[in-house]
Amino acid sequence: MIRLLYITNGLSGSGGLERVLSVKASFLAEHFNYEVHVLTLNEVGEEPFFMVSSKVILHTIKVRGNNIRYVKEYLSGIRKIIRQVQPDVISVCDDGLKAFFLPVLLCKPCPMVYERHASKLIALNDDSIHGFRQVIMKTKFKIMDLFASTFNYFVILTEGNKKEWKLKNLKVISNPTTFYPDESSILLNKKVIAVGRQGFVKGYDRLLQVWQIVHQIHPDWNLSIYGKIQPEQELEGLAKKLNISTSISFFQPEKEILGKYLESSIFVLSSRNEGFGMVLIEAMACGVPCVSFDCPHGPADIIRDGEDGFLVKNGDIQSMAEKIITLIENENLRRLMGENAKKNVKRYLPENIVPQWDILFRELSGHN
Repeated sequence: MIRLLYITNGLSGSGGLERVLSVKASFLAEHFNYEVHVLTLNEVGEEPFFMVSSKVILHTIKVRGNNIRYVKEYLSGIRKIIRQVQPDVISVCDDGLKAFFLPVLLCKPCPMVYERHASKLIALNDDSIHGFRQVIMKTKFKIMDLFASTFNYFVILTEGNKKEWKLKNLKVISNPTTFYPDESSILLNKKVIAVGRQGFVKGYDRLLQVWQIVHQIHPDWNLSIYGKIQPEQELEGLAKKLNISTSISFFQPEKEILGKYLESSIFVLSSRNEGFGMVLIEAMACGVPCVSFDCPHGPADIIRDGEDGFLVKNGDIQSMAEKIITLIENENLRRLMGENAKKNVKRYLPENIVPQWDILFRELSGHN
């Protein structure tokens, strides 16, 4: 039996990393007979946002205070859990800078893997980061480039992500879909859905401009956006300014998002950048055709343009609106693309993705 320790910031959040880690850890424990441990930070009394198998063993450590105290408690807490678990492999799922130092600071007690869930471009193209903050960010990336090679494998999600890292230990393993229901959307409800936290990178300001065009032609259709609400994005104000408030709704993260996909007829992704695009494969698993900007990186790996959805030039507001309108006005096309999406997304099922992790972990642990 392979003892696997994941190190991550938390499981109580509603993001894609938490959702994917919950699926992978549970699948390895349930179907591959792994002894899986997950170490989180400051989650005493917290429950995972997404369901985790009872076979997965959860640990948490407290880290507080200034940088020196934080790092001290972070490392001592991790070392304590490592002594307790005696893992065969450690997989680090933390997009922050601190994770890159772990192989060196822990003296690499066993083979270590890093899982990168974010694209560098997300930060580099964030217009809220400028001046001294941008200098700091670029310095961080240089440090990441230097220490990424200390891991046995550095795992990224898409072929496009390869352009961001010049490493010999790179490996591409896509995220698995978190569900694949027997039922599919009937694609008759006049509902378009978007899922993801509010933030500049998700491009909801662009989506609202797209929706203004759609709304003018099809005012009876509605757009629902599910994700952590950030008032500073002022999206409600923008919706009022564009006169689309009556046909758009903003919701907090939804645990039962599956049901929301099944109620929808079109999924739209307006991101400026993506680490992968989990929401695309979730929508496709529900038989919902997707319209997405062809942003780096992920959508082009996932969507087969014109077959199970549409890829639109990144930032082309008019073209995205036209593709949504095309799907609204053509029920037969919606159904065909929905059927193709349901079929094509099977390549991301856990039973197809997690075995790739099993092969990697067995290689590193010597359990071949």
